[in-house]
Amino acid sequence: MNTAEYSAVASNLAWFKSSYSGTEGGDCVEVAAGTGVVYVRDSKAIAGPVLRVSREAWAGFLGEA
Repeated sequence: MNTAEYSAVASNLAWFKSSYSGTEGGDCVEVAAGTGVVYVRDSKAIAGPVLRVSREAWAGFLGEA
């Protein structure tokens, strides 16, 4: 799957912004759950690159954070 295909998939997902993100912008992250994967993007660049990780990798990341 290339970047354009990721963007098409990502545009149809329900994105959730980090609860640590303020209303003034700044460094914000959004995540969306897909089938077997979690997508992560910069909320200031929603048409930009999207990181795709397995649910297991995401759970591991959250466990360490």
